[in-house]
Amino acid sequence: MRAPEPMPGYGLLLRRGYGSLAAAARGCADCGWELSLRTWAESAQLGWGEALLCALGALGWTALRRAAARSLFRPFGEWCNLRPKDAAKMPESAWKLLFYTISWSYGIYLLFFTDYPFFYDPPSVFYGWQKGMDVPTDIAIAYLMQCSFYGHSIYATAYMDTWRKDSVVMLLHHVVALTLIACSYAFRYHNVGILVLFLHDVNDIQLEFTKLNVYFKHRGGVYHRLNDVLSNIGCLTFTVSWFWFRLYWFPLKVLYATCYSSLQLVPNIPFYFFFNALLLVLTLMNIYWFLYIVLFVAKVLMGQMQEVNDVREYDVEDSKKPATGKKREAGLQLPNALKEGMHLKNGLVKDKRL
Repeated sequence: MRAPEPMPGYGLLLRRGYGSLAAAARGCADCGWELSLRTWAESAQLGWGEALLCALGALGWTALRRAAARSLFRPFGEWCNLRPKDAAKMPESAWKLLFYTISWSYGIYLLFFTDYPFFYDPPSVFYGWQKGMDVPTDIAIAYLMQCSFYGHSIYATAYMDTWRKDSVVMLLHHVVALTLIACSYAFRYHNVGILVLFLHDVNDIQLEFTKLNVYFKHRGGVYHRLNDVLSNIGCLTFTVSWFWFRLYWFPLKVLYATCYSSLQLVPNIPFYFFFNALLLVLTLMNIYWFLYIVLFVAKVLMGQMQEVNDVREYDVEDSKKPATGKKREAGLQLPNALKEGMHLKNGLVKDKRL
């Protein structure tokens, strides 16, 4: 058994990663659509049954979210007497917190309570790789859960979630994530996929936990200090973990393994440029969102923000003012709209039912 490689630094990642990419590009004289199609036909293993199962799972997540919002999250928000704008957004965060807690917990089980060495030895994701190799059942379950959820998330971001300044980037993220998950399964790069999912899901847990505490700190018309403290703690841990998991561990563990170690262990590995390009796009989006975090911290330090808030969201109060007359003319009352499935988008009530 090979000894685990020490984790590289950013400098070694850049030197070896760039060197491997450049060498692979120089050695790929016949790269193009013809080679890509031939490689796909020879190496990809993804059946119609698996695609159908993923599509049905996406429909199932959508139906389950609607049922949970209608029967659990919205009634709970009304029982807590949340402010209307908070009651509109609370079901979204509650749903995401529930899913990502389950998925990240399962990732912890796979990486730390089984024999998979991927976290401590990332290059091991390519040990023994073969075309069409069997996918272990426990990893296949994680892939089905994640692939179907990201399929659901594309629809949810466009038609169910609160629209934010970065929602277009979020849609791109979901498309990239879904493509990575489906193609990594087809080419049997499932080992590295599990590591990627683990390094990203934890931040979503902290983000939704923080947002829920922001929504609940003014429930019942009363300020609740505990929720305010928890939201501040959540914001701090979210900022630190975002950098540590997505901008430190992700490039030094995943990108190093995919850019450099993959070619050392599996020469002429299929779709090398395709997967690394998508992973680099994912890295750029992580940097983009980190700029929002830096913006938030800067506003707090300069005294422009007195409490934790999502700087990606539009100003709900300002957006609602010009629409007040139209709502009164239509006889639409916000609490009833929330009960009937309406949702808040850009500060306005929109019907986002399928």
